[in-house]
Amino acid sequence: MENKSQMREWLNDFGLSHPLVIGGPCSAETEEQVLKIAHQLKDSDVTVLRAGIWKPRTRPGMFEGVGAIGLKWLDKVKKETGLLTATEVANASHVKLALEYDIDVLWIGARSTVSPFIVQEIADALKDTDKIVLVKNPVNPDLSLWLGGLERLYSSNIKKLGVIHRGFSTYEKSKYRNNPEWQLPIELQNRFPDIPLICDPSHIAGRRDILQDISQTALDLNFDGLMIETHIDPDNAWSDAAQQITPEVLVQMMEDLKIRTLTNDEADYKNQLNTLRTQIDVIDHGILETLGKRMNVAISIGELKKKKNVAVLQTKRWNEILGNMILEGEKKGLSEEFVLKMFKAIHQESINNQEKVINS
Repeated sequence: MENKSQMREWLNDFGLSHPLVIGGPCSAETEEQVLKIAHQLKDSDVTVLRAGIWKPRTRPGMFEGVGAIGLKWLDKVKKETGLLTATEVANASHVKLALEYDIDVLWIGARSTVSPFIVQEIADALKDTDKIVLVKNPVNPDLSLWLGGLERLYSSNIKKLGVIHRGFSTYEKSKYRNNPEWQLPIELQNRFPDIPLICDPSHIAGRRDILQDISQTALDLNFDGLMIETHIDPDNAWSDAAQQITPEVLVQMMEDLKIRTLTNDEADYKNQLNTLRTQIDVIDHGILETLGKRMNVAISIGELKKKKNVAVLQTKRWNEILGNMILEGEKKGLSEEFVLKMFKAIHQESINNQEKVINS
């Protein structure tokens, strides 16, 4: 699969002056709920009403969707409001029903993207469709698996493709429900700049108070749109209550977000520069996160040294680290002087932390 400008045609055909916005509830719960949300969003920046009909949950016993009856509600949404409709599909039978009810946008969820077998089944069921098909990143940070899902769909002659970034699962404690790992969608964007890239800040955040910050970062990184979970009564939603917002809040959020438009060469330059600077900001935050983890390990080593009455400074170990890092740095185009300064500073901070432990 090669990047082609035609990959953006379905998005360009909307003729939007703002990013594509897909809004709606995590789960379709009742006909009244779905229609009320749709009517509150119909005159906003929202182009597509999303609603989960089948919900692949992490553990059994949780609400797993209303099933096919919800497709009737989405059909009614389209007729009453003119909004396009979207839902997640996870197998061929879902696809068949969604096509019968003329759902406009289908997305493949993160738990499905991890399985080439599931993606292939969906691709076969959608062969030659003119529907828009979006692929969420797999739950684990694996760019090849994400691209593989796209390639399977593309090989089935599905031309209206896009991707959704919803963050990645992690075993570590984090302020996010799913870590954004922005470098992965950035890499995908670098390889396929014309495939529409949409951010799902709801699943990255897992909580509504940081939705706007995540959305702004996505727009600063030149994402083409946002998928935001929206509910008339978020606190009492049947699934993912903490990350949903009301239609009114979504409308205000879209007004508050800073969206850059290109009007001339100077604007193009500034936009590209700002995107690159945002990429650096993302990388810098990652460096600090990694350094914090390293210091935590150094503190644990200090506790062990204290227990065994071992000296803080281990010269042989330090020289081994320094030699290895200089060689690794050279492979990455980093000068010996820079690597020495950086690791001497890191080493000194580690010693300081270990001395605090030993002297405590």
